[in-house]
Amino acid sequence: MKLSEIYAKYNKLIFSFEVFPPKNGDTQNLFEELAKMNQKKPALISVTYGAGGSNRNTSLDIVKELKNHLKQPVMPHFTCVCSNKQYIEKYIREIEELGITNILALRGDEPQEIDVCYRDFKSALDLIEYLRKHSELEFAVAAYPEKHPKAKTFDDDIDVLLKKQNLGAKVAYTQVFFDNESYYKFFDICSKKGINIPIIPGIMPIISYNQLKKIVELSGTKIDSKVMNYFEKYKDSKEDTIKAGIEFASLQCEKLIEFGARGMHFYTLNKAKSSLEVINNIT
Repeated sequence: MKLSEIYAKYNKLIFSFEVFPPKNGDTQNLFEELAKMNQKKPALISVTYGAGGSNRNTSLDIVKELKNHLKQPVMPHFTCVCSNKQYIEKYIREIEELGITNILALRGDEPQEIDVCYRDFKSALDLIEYLRKHSELEFAVAAYPEKHPKAKTFDDDIDVLLKKQNLGAKVAYTQVFFDNESYYKFFDICSKKGINIPIIPGIMPIISYNQLKKIVELSGTKIDSKVMNYFEKYKDSKEDTIKAGIEFASLQCEKLIEFGARGMHFYTLNKAKSSLEVINNIT
């Protein structure tokens, strides 16, 4: 089912999950977690790969397993940084030959160590324009309620999302956030700018206090000191931290649903438990 068909359903919440190729290569454990996620019949499973296309072959193997054996709907990430047109064209063909119809089109992170970094594509917009001309794929894009770290201004960042929509994006998934007010403000401004594609909140149930600190430091995501203090109380207990993360994410999702969010995109960190319990709590 294509993105445009999935998000045409107005009478139900649309859930999707994101996973990544395990660094230790333990895909068996990942498939066990994915089988658990499949109990909720997600609209999509999003599969990432590393900076500059690293882990792409492993990512494709996971995509194949999801589609052919677990029978789960899958949306591969498709990044363009340091890629030339021949590389992108080859990847398009690989994806289409698998029967994939949806991708998440991103610029991607530039790898730290690389001998050659091509500059055929400087942004996600360049990739999207190329995809429109060379494939029948439908594509989702990224959105940033608290501004992309490299955007000059908040308005400039929203203008980029508008351009993505005008080039054919069917849905936007947001970067993870912990302050719903950021999403409310972002959504309202997008609406006034004429952005009417679904903007799906990115939710990450916290499973580790150190993980939370790292996310905030690396992404610049806003988080209230009360929230940090809330999770700090449980930093020495993994079980209590996971429970607190489920409670916080559940309340966050309930408020987003009240606001009118069409669905939730869960950044699972390859673990099913927390996201599934959040879904149980809000449905």
